Amino acid sequence: MVTSLSIALAPVGEPSASSAPNVAGSWPYPNGDITNTRVAPGSTISLANVSLLQRRWTFTLTGKAAKSVEGYGTLASNPVVVNGMVYVQDLHSNVYALSLATGRLLWQYVVNKPEKSGPGPNGVDVAQGAVYAASPTAVFALNATTGKQLWLNKGILSKGQGTFGIQPEVANGRVYLASQYGLAPGGGVLLALRASNGTLLWKFNTVVHNDSSVTSVGAGAGGAWETPLVGTDGSVTFGIGNPYQTAAGAIAHPSSLLYTDSDVNLNAATGKLRWYYQGVPNDFKDYDMQASPISGNVHGVPVVIGGGKMGYVYEMNAATGALLWKTPVGVHNGHDDDSLKALEHKLTLKAPYTILPGSFGGILTNMAVDDDTVYVTTIDLSITADSLTDVTGTKAGTLSGEVEALNLTTGAVEWDTSLHGFPAGAATVSNNLVFTTLFEGTLEAFNRASGALVASIKLPGTTNAPLAIAGNTVIVLAGGPRAAGKSGSSQIVAYSVPSR
Repeated sequence: MVTSLSIALAPVGEPSASSAPNVAGSWPYPNGDITNTRVAPGSTISLANVSLLQRRWTFTLTGKAAKSVEGYGTLASNPVVVNGMVYVQDLHSNVYALSLATGRLLWQYVVNKPEKSGPGPNGVDVAQGAVYAASPTAVFALNATTGKQLWLNKGILSKGQGTFGIQPEVANGRVYLASQYGLAPGGGVLLALRASNGTLLWKFNTVVHNDSSVTSVGAGAGGAWETPLVGTDGSVTFGIGNPYQTAAGAIAHPSSLLYTDSDVNLNAATGKLRWYYQGVPNDFKDYDMQASPISGNVHGVPVVIGGGKMGYVYEMNAATGALLWKTPVGVHNGHDDDSLKALEHKLTLKAPYTILPGSFGGILTNMAVDDDTVYVTTIDLSITADSLTDVTGTKAGTLSGEVEALNLTTGAVEWDTSLHGFPAGAATVSNNLVFTTLFEGTLEAFNRASGALVASIKLPGTTNAPLAIAGNTVIVLAGGPRAAGKSGSSQIVAYSVPSR
């Protein structure tokens, strides 16, 4: 049972702040704008002043969620900033509204239901004066000013259709979201609700039929993890997860396993399929084509940019789904076509085997697009499987990462910068900078023209969440996952440059 608690101006965790900055600006959607470009709207942060970024306030979480800081932390969502308020959801489904200027808690909605489908991301969206979010088994809307519950629907998912763990998108009077880890026929589901009252409008199954090699593992299949793309053409596009099967199953019972590891484009009003593009058929490496699809335009032709843990960026025609180009990013060790070879009965694979990128590598977080460039963070981390019956492998290799820029028209790599850490934050553009965060606890800024690192700020804890930029302020979730055997605290931190 989901319960609500609206506390007006009640400090659950006192922020620490230096002299209050003159802060204004917004990050009104999970990925900055409705097209998922992750370009900070109206940001004043640039090469000229990034060196002046300093911490302005910190909000520290308390309560049950803050006491459960484990391997991935308790914060993994993207903040949303609207009308001077910062909205965040933790991995126990609780929602917080903070003052953008001071970090003071304005209200909190208590759920205390831990996400079940992985280390996030979950999160909120804000539209027409309401905040929309989900717990593992229910979807709810809150008054954006007071936190009062407007509606709650806990009867959406049928048995076996998995659980929620996605940051929704709200547009045109509809809430778009998805479940993951579905075990019933159809796997995880994509769906739309009526924004005004939460009633179900449509569902779309991401798995066409139950395949024996998938159901034998029992881990679920399909669904979506990241915020979908709502197009101006009446469509909505989701990036779909993997089928969770073993190499032995993929070889013995090969199948395309539609629509896993795909970008799926649906009619936004009806949920009917318009087109799909599958990046990896018959996947047995726990990849995912999960990244939020992004809308772009190449010489007047609308395109969709997708990608995921297989370590490829794909550009598709927005009207037909036809592939225009695909580019590998990060390091690959020659196993990219294993799943396709198995589908064609041409794969010979013996254990142990090592894949790179591995299941925690490739493109793990969302990309950004601005002007004629795609910005992407990649994780170079191999995984070794000791048996053909492993799903996610048994041993990880040496960790490294990269930030890369690709030409939007051709897919050619424009620059590639090595990172000394695990890029757990999404690529985010602010004027002539591209930002990301490293899991180890730093905020990094790069020159968009050259890829040179121009600023690195030590965070008060490790971080496993994308950032938001509102005006002159960068908001980072330092969720406090365990590092070197120590438990950190869960914090929301704001860094600002001087106002103009």
